[in-house]
Amino acid sequence: MRSLNPTRIAPPFARYSHGIELPQGARIVRTSGQLGLGDGVVPDGAEAQARICFDNIAAILTEAGMGAGDVFHISAFVTDRAHMAGYMAARDAFLADRDVLPTSTLMIVSGFTRPDFVVEIEVWAAAP
Repeated sequence: MRSLNPTRIAPPFARYSHGIELPQGARIVRTSGQLGLGDGVVPDGAEAQARICFDNIAAILTEAGMGAGDVFHISAFVTDRAHMAGYMAARDAFLADRDVLPTSTLMIVSGFTRPDFVVEIEVWAAAP
């Protein structure tokens, strides 16, 4: 993967890249949106829920022989601006060992299937 952050545009203001170039022939995995449901319980707070989402994503990637380092795009959805910081803390922990950061989209939405969910996360990953 190669990060694409042209110097003629403003730099990313968080831990993401403006663009990513994938190597030719890469296998691609796309996850469904993951919700913060662990052991049948939805914890309070975006950070706790996002950590569960990223744990679920890690399990899906492991099933494909991939890991967090293979993620090239993250889409996240939160139900309020107040949840952005918690989500971003969990995202930064998930990306802690990365040199090349994935692209990222973060949207504020009106809600999910249950009112106790405050964050949903999906990823795209690629590996040889």
